[in-house]
Formats: sequence, structure tokens, C-alpha cells
Amino acid sequence: METTPPGRYVLYTFFRATPAYLQLPKEDKARAVGDYLARAEELRGPVTLRTYSTLGLRRDADFLLWLISADLPPLQTFLEGLRKSTLAPHLENTHALLAVTRESIYIKDHKDEPPVDVIPSGTGKYLFVYPFVKTREWYLLPMEERKRMMAEHIRIGHKFPGIRINTSYSFGLDDQDFVVSFEGNDPKEFVTLVMQLRESGASRYTLRDTPIFTCVRRPLEEILWSLG
Repeated sequence: METTPPGRYVLYTFFRATPAYLQLPKEDKARAVGDYLARAEELRGPVTLRTYSTLGLRRDADFLLWLISADLPPLQTFLEGLRKSTLAPHLENTHALLAVTRESIYIKDHKDEPPVDVIPSGTGKYLFVYPFVKTREWYLLPMEERKRMMAEHIRIGHKFPGIRINTSYSFGLDDQDFVVSFEGNDPKEFVTLVMQLRESGASRYTLRDTPIFTCVRRPLEEILWSLG
């Protein structure tokens, strides 16, 4: 009988302030921000929360809540509590990407790969997030051929030690195959990495890798006050 593999659920959920929020009196905004912060702290419990600003970097998102939990229900409980806040009516949840961490079939013998139940560091100044879908032809290739191309992919990644990848799996959970996020301190370095990955053999089997979100790590209080 198979056992449940180790891993953690991850949810990248993006929000945008409504135009009406900008018109609220400062006192009302202060109450709304205070209520949201208090609920986020009270509800956190078993959920790891990472917060990032996307303000001005995309039209459809102002900030990201990166949630990590060993089980799925705590993620819902956390977001349910935030929806009861006085700020919630002024926020649109524009994107949500759900996935779970698990051991890669391509690099399970790779010594630098951290255990799948270890929470990502979240120390990079920037986080680059996108959903990822492979073509069906990719999954029909022989395993050895896929491993060969992924080994090339990994070699390119090792040329950029300042960038850390977090790969999580969405098969059966969400629309994409994977959710990929990269932590780093230099967006220009990430651009160069992605350009080189485009030239790898595995790249021809990419069906979709958008939308892409560039996120800047900031405390939640700063993020909320930046909204208007």
C-alpha cells in the first residue's frame, strides 16, 4: 500500500485594491489596515506567510500572499478569516496558484536538492512566480531522454548561484502542471538565466509559462499602506 509522500501545500494568491479604496478617508483606511494585520497575525497558526509587493509592476495585482502549510485546510481557514476583515471588501483576489512540493523524478539523487518538506528560505529580495505547463509530447518521451534534457536545464541553473528555484506540483490540483518561483536579489541576473533556459532542449516542450509575476519582499504593513 502506497503512503502519502512528504511535502507541503503552497498557495501564491494575489490581490488588487479596488478604485473605491483610494477614496476612503485616512481614518477608515487605518482601521481597515489594522484589522487586516491583526487577523493575519491571529490566524497564522500552522501557516507560513510570506508577503511581497507587486504594486505598479502589473496592472492586475498589488501584492502577493505566499502561503505554505503541511495541510490544505489551514490555508482555507487563514483566507476565510482575512475575508471577514474590514479591508476585504476593498480587495480583489485576481490570481491564485495552488500546488504541493514533492520529490522530483529527474533530480532525486541530486545532492543540492533540499528535502521537499523544508520550507523555502524566503530571504531573497525578489520573487519571480509563474504557472508552468508542459506539452503532452513531453510526457510521452522516454524517461532517459527527459532526464538528459533536465540535466542540461540544471547545469544552466547552477551558473546562477544567486537564484534559488522552488518547484511545486499542481497536477490535479489546479490548471497548471507546476508553479515555479525563483528567489533572488538581482532581477537582471534572473533575466539572463531565463534567456539561457530558453535555449535549452527542454524549452521546446513548454506549452505555457505565463502570467509571470515580479514580486518585491516587503512587510505586510508596508504593503497595505502603499495601496493608497
